[in-house]
Amino acid sequence: MLQRLGWTVRSLLLVLWMSITVVPWGTAMVILSIFIRGTPLYWATIFWVRMAMWGVRTITGVVPRVSGIEHLPDGPVILAPKHQSTWETFYFTTLMPRPLCYVFKRELLWVPFFGWAMSRLDMVHIDRRRRTEAWNKVAEQGGRFMRQGNWVIMFPEGTRTARGSQGVYKNGATRLAVATGVPVLPIAVASARCWPRGAFILRPGIVDVSIGKPIPSVGREPDELMREVEGWIESEMRRIDPEAYEGVPARAPRTAQGTS
Repeated sequence: MLQRLGWTVRSLLLVLWMSITVVPWGTAMVILSIFIRGTPLYWATIFWVRMAMWGVRTITGVVPRVSGIEHLPDGPVILAPKHQSTWETFYFTTLMPRPLCYVFKRELLWVPFFGWAMSRLDMVHIDRRRRTEAWNKVAEQGGRFMRQGNWVIMFPEGTRTARGSQGVYKNGATRLAVATGVPVLPIAVASARCWPRGAFILRPGIVDVSIGKPIPSVGREPDELMREVEGWIESEMRRIDPEAYEGVPARAPRTAQGTS
């Protein structure tokens, strides 16, 4: 009981830290975007994310442990990570050496200060209800941003999944990969160990992040390529977080149409 109370207090302090820092920083980034755009604005904006992740580590005791960093390529790539919490959406911007172009639902732009700053960056915000229009936007803007030197990141499951579970992998990332000839980088993330889906309270501990080798897309079919991505991620999840999958049989990969 006391332990959970401690986690709650620390989580509240984290929310306070993020709230009091995002207001001035988000405002400053919107103003700064009048004068600079692209990569310089991205790294200026990500400074707040670094402050937020410092709070996650220092206040709540959630610490990353990364393997496979040597697999990051020099050229363009599409990141396809496991999605279990908000943690990885923040952390990847501080880990990756290139600006990340997230594909996300446009409703996030309505979040005060944070969303306003995001709207000024090179991101792809889509209306998931309009699937054809959403895909066309991903293909056009995603390709353009990669040519500028950005890396595109798309969560294949689309939404956060509970620890030990497996969502339906959508083929948006591999469709873009095949269309552009860019490889896909599968990433396993065990963040739900410390930040369970739907929970406000963060638990101190280690979040394992495992980066796989880039998977070539040339000459591949999107569905078949996504099945390989899914197979690697779900197999790796069982390695880095075995207790979450005790008694859970592996599901055969299945792919659905979608942009993320």
